[in-house]
Amino acid sequence: MVNAVSGRRRFAIRQIVLPAEPSRRWHRTWHAQTRHCQFGAASAQVLGAQEMTRVRDFEYRDPISPLPREAARPKWSVMIPAYNCASFLAATLESVLAQDPGPAQMQIEVVDDCSSDDPQRVLNEIGGNRVGFFHQPQNLGHIGNFHTCLDRAQGELVHLLHGDDAIRPGFYELLGRGFDADPSTGAAFCRAIFIDAQGQELSIPPVMQSSPGRLENAAIRLALEQHIMTPSIVVRRAVYEELGAFDRRLKCSEDWEMWVRIASQFPVWYEPQALALYRMHPQSNTGRHIRSAEDMAYTRMAIDIFKTYLPTELADDVAASARRTYALSALETARRLFGAGDWAGCLAQMSEAFRFDPSLKTIGRMLRLVAERQDCPS
Repeated sequence: MVNAVSGRRRFAIRQIVLPAEPSRRWHRTWHAQTRHCQFGAASAQVLGAQEMTRVRDFEYRDPISPLPREAARPKWSVMIPAYNCASFLAATLESVLAQDPGPAQMQIEVVDDCSSDDPQRVLNEIGGNRVGFFHQPQNLGHIGNFHTCLDRAQGELVHLLHGDDAIRPGFYELLGRGFDADPSTGAAFCRAIFIDAQGQELSIPPVMQSSPGRLENAAIRLALEQHIMTPSIVVRRAVYEELGAFDRRLKCSEDWEMWVRIASQFPVWYEPQALALYRMHPQSNTGRHIRSAEDMAYTRMAIDIFKTYLPTELADDVAASARRTYALSALETARRLFGAGDWAGCLAQMSEAFRFDPSLKTIGRMLRLVAERQDCPS
């Protein structure tokens, strides 16, 4: 899922009074031997039994099988889900292999969801025997394929890297520092540069904090807006074991729900450098859903889901602010579709904007967009 424009982020954050003493309120202690996490007393008071139960509700998530503690394991698992993206896969593999510390330290595997463009040919040319390959017996869709990736991961730290995305030099070194510096870290992420199908830079988000370190009030800040693109984050496998895989109800924004879920339970480390490349193209999962506005419909659903993970006294305000932000994002997408001559897609996005925020401001913005269309020559 694509994050909304950065100018809206400042608007959203001003609506929320963040909790005091965040390091105490979100404190957790990591028990490395048992690979379980226990809340500090302050966290238990903030989240409460109801929120903790919802975070651990597996009705719509597949479990991730724990690995034997005594087994020898690599530090990293780079799991590359692929579906008809062979034209981009070489760049993905090359970006990983350039930072490869060797098979004892890093598992690299492509998990193919029944592609028709022969990704194994690309893998053989680029990865040789170094990169593993798993071919799904039938197409599972991207959520099912993600689950296979997580379940097959053998490393302590899992990097889910789409077969059309890539990373920049230093990604594993710098994000790995977050886990080494703080054993309680559940996930570490950096900024992602948005690129087009040709690899040209489209945009880069602003920094969330100027120096590497724990992101305070992470659950609330990440719930206000989607800041994390999947190729830019690394998660402890034990975290997935505890919280489960991606939510099967979501065809878009499943990543946003997951990152808020994790941040509500574990400390999150932030690296301000832009070390990941997130590719935007019409065949991507996000690109396929924009014209129908399904991307925004699933975004609304994700907000409704992760709202239940947040402290009760803040959840309503955070969710309302996120909805306002994405109402504006939907209207901006509608404007782009209108400029491209796609009036049906424009209408679909405007409809979702109203569902996000049925306010007079939203209606006024929609009417101005309609007026612009009427003023344009046919």
